[in-house]
Amino acid sequence: MSPVISDQTHKSESKRISIDPITRLEGHGKIEIFLNDQGNVANAYWQVPELRGFERFCIGRSVDEMNKITSRLCGVCPGAHHLCSTKALDAVYKATPPETAIKLRELFYSAHYVHSHIAHFYALAAADFVLGPASPAANRNILGVVGAVGLEVGARVIKNRSNAQKIQEMLGGKATHPVCGIPGGMSKPLSEDERKKVEEYAKEMVEFSKFTMQVFTDVVLKNKDYMAIITSPDIFYQETYNLGTVDKNGKVAFYDGTQVMIDQDGKEVARYTGIDYLKYIAEHTEPWSYEKFCYFKPVGWKGFVAGKDSGIYRATPLSRFNVSKGFSTPLAQGYYDQMLGTVRDLGIKGPVHHTMAMHWARVIELVYASEHLLELAQDPEITDTNIKGKRDTPGEGVGILEAPRGTLVHHYVSDENGIVTDVNLVVGTTNNNAPINLDVKKAASALIKNWQVSQGLLNTIEMAYRAYDPCNSCATHTLPGQSPLVVNIRKPDGSMFQQIKNY
Repeated sequence: MSPVISDQTHKSESKRISIDPITRLEGHGKIEIFLNDQGNVANAYWQVPELRGFERFCIGRSVDEMNKITSRLCGVCPGAHHLCSTKALDAVYKATPPETAIKLRELFYSAHYVHSHIAHFYALAAADFVLGPASPAANRNILGVVGAVGLEVGARVIKNRSNAQKIQEMLGGKATHPVCGIPGGMSKPLSEDERKKVEEYAKEMVEFSKFTMQVFTDVVLKNKDYMAIITSPDIFYQETYNLGTVDKNGKVAFYDGTQVMIDQDGKEVARYTGIDYLKYIAEHTEPWSYEKFCYFKPVGWKGFVAGKDSGIYRATPLSRFNVSKGFSTPLAQGYYDQMLGTVRDLGIKGPVHHTMAMHWARVIELVYASEHLLELAQDPEITDTNIKGKRDTPGEGVGILEAPRGTLVHHYVSDENGIVTDVNLVVGTTNNNAPINLDVKKAASALIKNWQVSQGLLNTIEMAYRAYDPCNSCATHTLPGQSPLVVNIRKPDGSMFQQIKNY
């Protein structure tokens, strides 16, 4: 469905622009833009109209089922939820996985990152760069991208994403909804034949990730028009706090590490692990969205504003770039240094707050995930059969890792019989719900002037949320109290007769 643009010939009635549904994301959403009497933006909202009550309906289930139930949150990031849930179960049962089990989890997770980042860059985001935001809507999709870059490139994209899925199936039991993790370990070891196959795939993925970086360099970094959009402080730019996970050396860590929050100038303001997340992360609700809004608890919720006085933060690939010292693999570190050098040459002294730079950071992470996958596939301990640890009586546990879309938290409370009594999920996209709203409003305000609206312009506004690679299916759980409901009753001609709402 194309965006609905109000009749510009009746300006007094043309104060609302609806982009519904929004496109190229996982889940459902819409953008509502409200204009003032001059035809400029008065306000804009990124709204999530779907409700999925995973936090609630998991209560009363066996805690052992949690890593299988929550992997059904969506079909794009089930690997992230499965492993984060499994880490929470480790804590619930006070079970320490053997070293090989941890390596197998990271092997699986590296393949998950490869498939996820390939999907976003080529299928969801690339159309805006390869074809241009003003290209016909019918062409802004993966087929349009393949038509522009050629069948050979399209075949490489499909092959490498497919191979990443095959690795997940090999290790996880299923390519999309894995069942491999158990409290304190993994359900099955990796055979030598499987290891060789993973190594073969990984070598090709490293080359493909380098190719993808070259595509990004040629299509985006060498394009002055795109770079003007990326570096403009007037369209896609928000100064917020940043959250990410780092290892003991300060390098980006996907599976395990320490969570670090920095302020708008790059100063570290928090460092935590496990259940201590409750000291720093809180969630706010609004009646017009089923998705909660996270904020940095020591600062508090101050509304939809950026800056140090607002607790709004971002948790994205760019956030991981901002809070870290780079990557533990050589190619990714080289690209990190290159990106850092470029932004410093542009006069950016602290964290990078330019929203479109998320795509750049994401492609570097694709390189890292491919390299790390190959490292693990060549590790002599990866085929060890000691992959299960001992359990204790169940209790409370928290698992945290970096989902492709941001920091992910699974927090479970179980009774002594292993029955879930409480669940809290802080999903990657939930972290970014508030800044997405900020970015959508800022982009709309910069682009819509004096009633002038076009399809290409509206797609450029959509680019604001697309940079975050949001997963709304994952991020919508439940709201405290009564869920908001709006019923619009219309006359036969489509005009509004009555609106009923419960808030």
